[in-house]
Amino acid sequence: MTHRTRPPSRICPNCDGFASAAITLGGRDRNDHLRTVTAHCPACHGTGTARRSSAREDARV
Repeated sequence: MTHRTRPPSRICPNCDGFASAAITLGGRDRNDHLRTVTAHCPACHGTGTARRSSAREDARV
């Protein structure tokens, strides 16, 4: 019996699958921890995968 496999997920073309990044703000806080912010890819909203498009969206009129 064969196993059903899911179709491969589409990697976001804008971030190449690296959807989130921690960026240092420079300096440290009073507890000596690095101050960072997390930035998410605006195209995939931090998921790393692109939305599947239907055939009608790709068709030209």
